[in-house]
Amino acid sequence: MSYKPTYKAANTVSAKIEQHFIKLHANAAAQGELDLATQPNRKIIEALIDVAFWSSLRKEEGHSPRISIAFLPPSQTSKPLKFAKPLPLNANTITKVAPGVERSGIHLGVWEEDGELYIWGTTLNIPNFCFVVDVSEPGLIVIKHRRIYGIGKYTNVAVLKGEQIRIVDDTSCSNRDCPPILKALLDLTVLASWNDPINILIQFSVSMRSHGRGGALLIVPKNDTKWQDSIIHPIQYLIEPPFCGLSNLAKQSGNQTEIFSQGALRREVEHLAGLTAVDGATIINEAFDLIAFGAKIGRAKGKPTVEQIAFSEPIVGGEDAILYPGQLGGTRHFSVAQFVNDQPQAIGLVASQDGHFTIFSWSKQQNMVMAHRI
Repeated sequence: MSYKPTYKAANTVSAKIEQHFIKLHANAAAQGELDLATQPNRKIIEALIDVAFWSSLRKEEGHSPRISIAFLPPSQTSKPLKFAKPLPLNANTITKVAPGVERSGIHLGVWEEDGELYIWGTTLNIPNFCFVVDVSEPGLIVIKHRRIYGIGKYTNVAVLKGEQIRIVDDTSCSNRDCPPILKALLDLTVLASWNDPINILIQFSVSMRSHGRGGALLIVPKNDTKWQDSIIHPIQYLIEPPFCGLSNLAKQSGNQTEIFSQGALRREVEHLAGLTAVDGATIINEAFDLIAFGAKIGRAKGKPTVEQIAFSEPIVGGEDAILYPGQLGGTRHFSVAQFVNDQPQAIGLVASQDGHFTIFSWSKQQNMVMAHRI
């Protein structure tokens, strides 16, 4: 291979990622799965991460590239857009083509021939367990793969920021209380239905994070009114009756075509997730009825102020810690932690403007609020 990687973190992490994909494919093959992407070897993994990293530090007409690179041949995808002449894989090529492929869902297709990696075109569809490298922002690289099950299409494998390496630990829920959404994100549960509640919540989380303004989402049990004790009244943006556009789609059993239903679901998710950008918290119930947005959280009468939070991050080498609310984030994090402390039957999601995402839930094991950063 003539391409010579120079990004140290790519070399450090490539062997571990290779083993991750070997394990994934072995487990899938044992379960009879057939439609699997080709496994990348260590050298290919290192080269793709390296070129993605150096590309991320460049600019084209003042804009940093935001792209997705997938390792697969054109034959493993449907309706590939193929260049007449393959392009060399290097930072200069990627920087030049990036403005045309930065929209969500578009992947630059990369393959190997005679020991050389090249860009063959683009695709909207990739096979299960396809190796993907995302350039999210300058110096930030996300390595992930396409999931076999679920509408939340990808599972993160590792995140690299400069020389900082974070490898996702899919065993992190084995000895602690984890909410279902976290288990799904770690690929520990099978969510085959397009309108499975956890799949919808994952899409909601992604959309909520993508608007970049930060936001808070509170999920309360259906027909429960205790949550009102932890909200300052009057609620400026109270929805009466609760809006059920998303909840109606969640109840569908197949009256519409799946493609139509998924499109409608995506639009409703974008509709409601956008409301989390309004100052205050958006409140939905477990059935996805919208109850309110822009709600101000207050400590419930007779409840103590939350003083400590159990913190975890599902990464290799990550250890649980007991933090004061101020150590975790700002006012948004503190108020959602207080809400879950007062309302242990609820779950809180917080998207930060810096891109971090935190799930708040009540831990019966530790008898306190637990914050899971993902």
